[in-house]
Amino acid sequence: MRLFALLVGLTLAVVLIPQPGEALAYTANVKAGSLLNIRSGPGTDNPAIGSVGDAQEITVACQVWGEEISGTQGKSPYWNRIGAGQYVSDAYLVWTPTRPEIPWCGTTSSEPAAASVATDTLNVRSGPGTGNAVVTQLTSGTPLSVRCQSWGTKIESTGSWLQIGDDRYVTAAYVGWAPEKPWLPWCGQAPPDIPQGGTAGFVAATAGPAQEAMRVYRVPASVSIAQAILESGWGRSTLTRDDHNYFGKKCFGGPGEVAIGCRDYATHECSGRDCWATRAEFRAYRNSTDSYVDHGKQLTGLDRYAEAMKHTDDPDQFAREIHKAGYATGATYSDKLIELMKQYDLYRYDRLP
Repeated sequence: MRLFALLVGLTLAVVLIPQPGEALAYTANVKAGSLLNIRSGPGTDNPAIGSVGDAQEITVACQVWGEEISGTQGKSPYWNRIGAGQYVSDAYLVWTPTRPEIPWCGTTSSEPAAASVATDTLNVRSGPGTGNAVVTQLTSGTPLSVRCQSWGTKIESTGSWLQIGDDRYVTAAYVGWAPEKPWLPWCGQAPPDIPQGGTAGFVAATAGPAQEAMRVYRVPASVSIAQAILESGWGRSTLTRDDHNYFGKKCFGGPGEVAIGCRDYATHECSGRDCWATRAEFRAYRNSTDSYVDHGKQLTGLDRYAEAMKHTDDPDQFAREIHKAGYATGATYSDKLIELMKQYDLYRYDRLP
């Protein structure tokens, strides 16, 4: 265990952070008004596997980013791991005197992930990039309390910068994690999108972002929603749920003008009957609206979709034209889009309110 002094403004903040390989226990009291569900994952779409009583003290090992819950203590996207495969919403927990800096859980082991400086000297900057002022320097092995990540100057092939305090950032290139790296939200990113209400719920939730993008870029909302259905599997893909990427957009050197970062995901590629596992970087968005905006911006800005943009008042023809232009290689891609638009009457969303 180690006391870590971090210069914040003109004050000296002292944070208790475990050393790599050392776990701390954090205690809180339940305030739910009744039994609080323990779930197998960080969201109400995961089954309840138990419960804890009101006013009961619980021990928290680490936290994960999940569905935002409105509880007795306000709204919170944090879920606390209290046992193997056991999570409770932070929105129902009372921390005394305040909520501590709880470590993130590792991506696979779910054990507390401890971060520390993995280079001789690490600059702490006022923003996520080398163009920002150096606030202080940390030496090798110094433990870090990481809040979230931001995209900035690429260092050693990564553009991820970790926020370790107010206006305090370090490049992820020189930070080590033990026993493993956690899944980190992007700074300012909305909590995960949890599919609710089946197909009707998905359409209702995405109609607004699709229409917002249509106002600016003229891409028919009906087509955008149909594409999102196919690309995201009705919002069930991890890429869509966690990083609000509804169209499977990859990063090509960077996140572009709209996305807030690039995250590495496992994927599959196929040629004929042969398929193999691979990895690729996909764009992460602040929210679902930004994903639709980036989609509309791409269709409007690329020359190969110029013919499609002549048919924004004819969604079926628009779908056929983007297919011809190479948006997707599947032989029946536009047919599937049109079928979805008809089956769920997505055309109604082309009439802007």
